[in-house]
Amino acid sequence: MASRAPRLLDEVKGRMRARHLSPRTEQAYLGWILRYIRYHGTRHPRELGEPEIIAYVTYLASERHVSRSTQMQALSALLFMYREVLTIPVGDLRRVLRSTTPTRLPAVLTRGEVRGVLDQLEGVTYLIGLLLYGSGLRLLECLTLRIKDLDFVRGEIRVRRGKGGKDRVTMMPHVARKPLEEQLARVRSLHARDMEDGAGHVALPGAMERKAPAWATDLAWQWVFPASWSSAPSAKP
Repeated sequence: MASRAPRLLDEVKGRMRARHLSPRTEQAYLGWILRYIRYHGTRHPRELGEPEIIAYVTYLASERHVSRSTQMQALSALLFMYREVLTIPVGDLRRVLRSTTPTRLPAVLTRGEVRGVLDQLEGVTYLIGLLLYGSGLRLLECLTLRIKDLDFVRGEIRVRRGKGGKDRVTMMPHVARKPLEEQLARVRSLHARDMEDGAGHVALPGAMERKAPAWATDLAWQWVFPASWSSAPSAKP
C-alpha cells in the first residue's frame, strides 16, 4: 500500500497546480495528506472515509492541541484530495469539527515598538522590515517581489498572487524609497554580471516559462531580493 502513496501525492500536486494554488498551499496540503496516511497505518485513502477523516482531525485538536485555523487547513487538504482527486463524496465536515484551542488575539506593536524592532535590523533585512510594516506585505509577498512590481512614480507596490491567489496594490512607504532604489541598483549590477557569465535566468509564473521564455532574463522580472545574494547594509533614516 505504501508504494501507492507517492503516485497519489503526484496526482494531488498536479491537480493543485491545475487549480493554480500557491506553492505554500501546495506544500502544506501535501504535508497534511502524507501525515493523514501515516496516521492510519499507511492505508490508501480510498480505503478510508469520513470516520477516518473525523478521527484524524479530532486527534489534531485533542492530542496535538493545534489551533482552529491549523485544524481547518488539515481538513481542507483532505477534502481537496477526496473531492478533486479521488472523486469520493465527502460531506461538509467543517460544521461538525471545531478545535477546542482558544483563538488568541494577535499582538499589535506600537510605533515605538516597531521602531525598536527596525533599529535591530540592517541591510536587506532592514529594508524588508520597512516594507512589512510600512506596506502591510506578508513576508512571502515581500520576498517574491519583482522589479516590475515597484512603481516609484505612483508610489505603489503591486502584489501578485497574494493570499487567496489575488492581486492587490499597496502603498510604497516614503522612508523605503531610497533604500529600494539602492537595492535595485545592486540587483541591476548583479544581473549584469550574471548575464556576462551566461546566467541571470529567473523562474517565471505559470505558462510564461513556455510562452515568453525570453522574459526570464529581462531585468523587470528579476527578484528585488535575490535569495542567494547578500547586499551591503542600507542606510537608515
